[in-house]
Amino acid sequence: MENKYNRAKTWQLLFFVFNNTASNCYLMMLGFVNLYAGNVAGLAVMFVSNIMMAARFWDGITDPIIGFVVDKTNGRFGKFRPFMILGNLTMLVTIGLMFGTTHLMPEGFRGIYWVLLYMIYIIGYTFQNCATRGGQTVLTNDPKQRPMFARIDSIINAMLMTGITVYITSFLTSKHGGFTAPLFIELIATLGAVSFVLTILAVIGISEKDKPENYTNLQSNTYGFKDIFGIVRHNRAIQMLVLAASTDKLAMQIRSNSVVGIMLYGIIMGNYAMLSKMSMITMIPNMILIIVGTGVAAKFSSKKATVIFTYVNIVFTVLLAMLLILGDPTQITTEHIGFMTIAFIVLYALVNGSSGITTGLATPMIADCADYELYSGGNYAPALMGTVFGFFDKVVSSFASTVVGWCVVAIGFKDRFPTAEDPLTSGLFWVTMFLFIGIPIIGWIFSLIAMKFYPLDKEKLEEVQAGIAQMKAKMAAEK
Repeated sequence: MENKYNRAKTWQLLFFVFNNTASNCYLMMLGFVNLYAGNVAGLAVMFVSNIMMAARFWDGITDPIIGFVVDKTNGRFGKFRPFMILGNLTMLVTIGLMFGTTHLMPEGFRGIYWVLLYMIYIIGYTFQNCATRGGQTVLTNDPKQRPMFARIDSIINAMLMTGITVYITSFLTSKHGGFTAPLFIELIATLGAVSFVLTILAVIGISEKDKPENYTNLQSNTYGFKDIFGIVRHNRAIQMLVLAASTDKLAMQIRSNSVVGIMLYGIIMGNYAMLSKMSMITMIPNMILIIVGTGVAAKFSSKKATVIFTYVNIVFTVLLAMLLILGDPTQITTEHIGFMTIAFIVLYALVNGSSGITTGLATPMIADCADYELYSGGNYAPALMGTVFGFFDKVVSSFASTVVGWCVVAIGFKDRFPTAEDPLTSGLFWVTMFLFIGIPIIGWIFSLIAMKFYPLDKEKLEEVQAGIAQMKAKMAAEK
């Protein structure tokens, strides 16, 4: 049984995870896009929100093309490594220009300038992320090891999000007097350098596995460009994973949106500094939950773990809603710790940690879907699976900002976003509850429905890997 598994060394797994961390640095910067565009660049709130949503049509065109190109790449530098470097450099340049120069452009040209840069950024993001998702098929195919990618990735991302949140809210905002142009320039310089170094480490991590001999023998049926939509249409696994993961991602992106954080912590609680404190307080509990969750995935399958922790998300989010609605949120403070503070920290830690599990497990499950396609259809299409997933991932990421923009416009913020100095109104309170509580619950319900029809449980995964091992042995014998 063991001879059919291609396992990665621990350091290879760790280093390759950094590729996802590198792109997440830019994804986190885009979480502040509304604040920069509306409050620094002077672009209309709804213009930016709608442009980010409309750009998905561009995604719909470029994603399958990029996935096809990556799947057909078999050069001397491997299938995935060139796109990791190219994608990261593209994001570095475009994000740097978007956040560093848009406000310097002539007013009538800013909108067009922003759109062009964002379209190029999308291509860079797709390059690097299809390598993350497709590269796992050559890194490891062991169903017990693949969830470990999610464990390492989730822990690193928890540390990353905590570090960036503290860096911005406790250091940069004080240094630059709020969300000003110099703040964004320093943020880009810092995170851009971190992201590039992480990408180089990821290239080193996959270099031994990213060689033609590790995937050319898997191409039993070389698919053409016209077959792309047929592959997606017949692969139930990737369809259901996309539905489950995208709704999970929507929950996370909206709940962690910078504007939602300002409304919840800065206005409802009256204590914006609590946001960065929560990130530090819950970091260790989050890591413990992630270790438990990925352990469940390694033993029982990623599907089983996703279902279990999605139920956990829903239950504790409902309790969190009851606490905020029935209690007094202004009592949530670390200066005078009482019932409200303790209850909020415990419930938030449980929700944040368990949602990190379900979101993190999606990445290794993409590799499972790629193996399922090879087993059932004979097509080795790991990058295509990654770009299909990535398309919806980016749709949801941008739609989160759009939803937030629509909601704040609905309560009167048409020309700017709320700040911590704004007074609390009933409309602002209920919009925050809808964004922080309501939409995530709806998303998790859709996720549970999708997992009911996701075919790759523990037994099916073992069947898939055994079948692929036989396929490889047969093709090697024929050659």
